[in-house]
Amino acid sequence: MESGESGGSSVREVRANGNSIKTSEVEAKLDEGNIQEAESALREGLSLNFEEARALLGKLEYQRGNVEGALRVFDGIDLQAAIQRLQSSLSDKPAKKGGGSTSTSSQHAASLVLEAIFLKSKSLQKLGKFNDAASECKRVLDAVEKIFSQGIPDAQVDSKLQEIVSHAVELLPELWKEAGCYPEAISAYRNSLLSQWNLDNDCCARIQKAFAMFLLYSGVEANPPSLAVQTEGSYVPKNNLEEAILLLMILVRKFCLGKTKWDPSVMEHLTFALSACGQTSVLAKQLEELIPGVYHRIDRWNSLALSLSAAGQSKTALDLLRKSLHRHERPNDMIALLLAARICSEDPHLAAEGAGYAQRAVNNARGLDEHLRGVSLRMLGLCLGKQAKAASSDYERSHLQAKALQSLDEAARLEQKNSDLIFELAVQYAEHRNLPAALRYAKQFFDETGGSVLKGWRLLALVLSAQKRFSEAEVVTDAALDETAKWEQGPLLRLKAKLKISQSRPMDAIETYRYLLALVQAQRKSFGPLRISSQVDDKVDEYDVWHGLANLYASLSHWKDAEICLQKARELKEHSAATAHTEGVMLDGRGQDQEALATATNATVLESSHVPSKILMGSLMMKMGPKALPAARSLLTDALRVEPTNRMAWYHLGLTHKSDGRMADAADCFQAAFMLEETDPIESFSTLL
Repeated sequence: MESGESGGSSVREVRANGNSIKTSEVEAKLDEGNIQEAESALREGLSLNFEEARALLGKLEYQRGNVEGALRVFDGIDLQAAIQRLQSSLSDKPAKKGGGSTSTSSQHAASLVLEAIFLKSKSLQKLGKFNDAASECKRVLDAVEKIFSQGIPDAQVDSKLQEIVSHAVELLPELWKEAGCYPEAISAYRNSLLSQWNLDNDCCARIQKAFAMFLLYSGVEANPPSLAVQTEGSYVPKNNLEEAILLLMILVRKFCLGKTKWDPSVMEHLTFALSACGQTSVLAKQLEELIPGVYHRIDRWNSLALSLSAAGQSKTALDLLRKSLHRHERPNDMIALLLAARICSEDPHLAAEGAGYAQRAVNNARGLDEHLRGVSLRMLGLCLGKQAKAASSDYERSHLQAKALQSLDEAARLEQKNSDLIFELAVQYAEHRNLPAALRYAKQFFDETGGSVLKGWRLLALVLSAQKRFSEAEVVTDAALDETAKWEQGPLLRLKAKLKISQSRPMDAIETYRYLLALVQAQRKSFGPLRISSQVDDKVDEYDVWHGLANLYASLSHWKDAEICLQKARELKEHSAATAHTEGVMLDGRGQDQEALATATNATVLESSHVPSKILMGSLMMKMGPKALPAARSLLTDALRVEPTNRMAWYHLGLTHKSDGRMADAADCFQAAFMLEETDPIESFSTLL
C-alpha cells in the first residue's frame, strides 16, 4: 500500500493501494465541515480503514495550515490497533522469496498512523500546548519501541517509517524544553542517543549538538546518566561541562572520519567549553587533528597560538604567530599582533619584539578596529616597561620607562573602567617609585573591583609599606585575610610576616610563618602539589615558607634554626640559587668568607641573573683587598643592570667607590641607596605581575 500526494502544476491527487482521488474533492467536503463525508470518500476511493483514512485526512488539514481542524480529525485514531497489526506482520515469516509484501503493506499503514500522531504533536506545539505535544510525541516513540523491542533493524524498516521515527526522536527533547520540563528533556536527549533508533549520522549529529548546547548554556544542572545505561569500564561524565565536551568531541571526530558535514559552530562551542575548564591544550590537539581545508592555514595558526598560550606553551604559540604575521601572510592581523605582543611582554628578552607588534597594532587600530586602540596602547606600555628592565644603559632605561608610562596613561584615558589596566599602571608607577601616583591608582583599582581581587589588597599593602606606613599596611593585610578564603591566604600571610619583620617583631613573624607553613602543608595534602602551583594569585609553596624562615633565623644569627629550615627547603628544591644565596649569607655571618664566596658563585651558576648572589659576591670580594675591587664593582654594576632599584647593590657599589678613593661617585651611590630605602617595599612590586 502507498499513501501520499502527487500532482503537477494543475491537478493534485491523493494515492493509496494503487488508487487515486483528487485532493480538491476531499478539501471541498472539509471546507463544508463534512469530515465524515471526506473520510468516507478516502476510505471508499483508496480502500483504507478508519485509522488510515483519518490519518490521511488530518495530514491534509495540517498541510493546509488548519491546525485546529487537523487536531479534530486526529482525535479518535486507534494507535494500538496499528501497533498490533504491524507486530503481527513482522512476526510472520515470508513463505517464499518476495513474500514480505504483507509486512511492507502493514508498515506503510502503521507509518501513516504514526505520522498522524506525530503531526498531532506538531499541531499542539504550534498552539503552545507543549506538555500535550510532548506526550503525543512520546506516544509515537513508545509505540515504535513496542513494535521493535530489540531496536529498529535497518533491513526491515521502510524509509517513511524511519523518517517519522527520526523526526520524533529529534523533536521530543525540544518539546520538553519548551514545556519547561528540563529533567525530561535531558532524559529524552540521552534516550535518543543511547537507544537503537537507527538514526542516520546527520540526525544524530543534530541531536548531539542540541544536547551539548543545552548542557552548556541552559543553566540546568544535569544528573549523571542512570546506572542502567552505564556499561562497565565506560567513561561517565561527572557534570554538564564534561558531558557537553564529550558530545562535541564526538561530533568533531565524526567530521574527521567523513561521517557528517562540517559545522563550524561545533568548534566554537567546543572552544568555549574547553576554555571554561582550562583545557586549552586539549583544544589545541583538536585543532591540529582537523583535516586540512577546514580552516585557512592562518586562522588555524592563530587559533592554535591562542590555545597554546593559554596552556602555558608560549614559545610554540609565538612561533606560530610569527608565521601568521609574516609580510607574505597577514602582517596586520590585529588579534595576532595583540596576542604576540602579550606573549612577548612576559619576557624582557622578547619585549623589544613585542613592542614592535604592539606599535603595529596601534598603527592599524582605525576604522572597524578603532575600539582596539586602547588595548594596543596597553600592550605597547607593558612591552616597553619589560624592555626597560633589559636596557643596557640608564638613559635607555629611563627613555623606555617614560614611553611605557605614556602609553599606559593614554590607554587608560581610552579605557577608564579597565581594572586590569589600572592595576598595571599602579604597578608601573610603584616600580618607578612614584608612590603617590601608585597609591592613587591602587585605590582606584580597589574601588573598581570592590575589594574582590586578592592582588588589589596586596598592591595596596605593598605601596603603603614602601611609604613606611607599616601599621596601615598591616591593617590592610588583616582586612584582606578576613575577606579571603582560607586556601588563598598564602600570599597575604607571607606579606604579614614581612611586615612584622619590618616593625622589628621577629617572634611575631616566626609565628606567622609557622601558621603559613601549616596552611600550605594542609593545602598540599588536600589538593596535591598541582593544585597549589596552578593558583594564579597563590605563589606561596612549602619551599617559599622554609626559605623565608631560614632567612629570618639567619638575620637573627640563629644559625642552628636557620640550617634546619634551609635543609627543609633543599629537600623540596635541590638546586636553587635562592637557597645557595641564603647558605652564603649564613657562612658570611659566621666569618667563613671563602666558603661563602664559593657558595654565592655556585648560586650565580645556577641562575646567572640572581641579583642577591651578585651583591653577596661583590661584598665578599671587597674584603679581599684593593686588587679585588674592580671585580666587585663589575659584579655590583651587573646586579644594577638587572635590578636598577636594588638599594643594597647601590650601597655596596658606593663602598667600592669609597675604598677606591672616588668619593663623588660613592656619594651618588649612597644617595641613591638612601632614596631607594625610603621607598623600598617589603616585597618586590614585580611579584604582583
